Amino acid sequence: MALLRDAELAGAFDHASRTYDRMTSASPGYHRHLRRSARRLALPRRGAGQTVIDLGCGTGASTAALLRAAPLASVTGVDASAGMLARARSKSWPDRVSFVHATIEDLARAGVTGPYDAVFAAYLFRNVADPDAALRRTRELLRPGGRLAVHEYTLGGRAVDRFLWSAVMAGVVLPWGRRHGDEALYRHLWRSVLDFDTADGFADRLRRAGFTGVRVLPQPGWQTGITHTFVATRP
Repeated sequence: MALLRDAELAGAFDHASRTYDRMTSASPGYHRHLRRSARRLALPRRGAGQTVIDLGCGTGASTAALLRAAPLASVTGVDASAGMLARARSKSWPDRVSFVHATIEDLARAGVTGPYDAVFAAYLFRNVADPDAALRRTRELLRPGGRLAVHEYTLGGRAVDRFLWSAVMAGVVLPWGRRHGDEALYRHLWRSVLDFDTADGFADRLRRAGFTGVRVLPQPGWQTGITHTFVATRP
């Protein structure tokens, strides 16, 4: 199947935003793993003034994870889906949290220029048309020495990783999508993982984009070999 891209993908997320939080909350470890990836940014918990951009913030689950890791940070959440952002904005946030409706390609036009101390991106780069250009733009958002953490479904390269991912999608997630009229989105998300980089491949992509100190850190539990945190630095 052809993957959804750009406005078509944003529209699919708009429609799914009504039930998206319920679906992700039913996934074992979903929020716990986001919090683990946010902690891996190693932001100071007690230091005010840290600026962080949350790329592909969706309904705000990743934003909440960032605030757990760095309660005094100023966070800007960005997403291309107006529906997902509406869900995020409807939640309770401190004044130092803001949300911007924009694609990663249109950040400057939306007034998002940085530099930021850190970037967090969950489930983003496999869903953009040009991940290399998106990573270069992400690097430009960071100050020298700024940190990036990417939380992503990137398979470890073993056949069992692909089998387990497809089994979970076919047995749980796709039936959910059909029941709520969002099958096209969840079928896209299934295929986007299978078609994207392995964990080692994405680490190499980060290095080609100019990041240094790239590390690949697995998540625990059933998602070992499926979900990874990538941490890197802008030199």
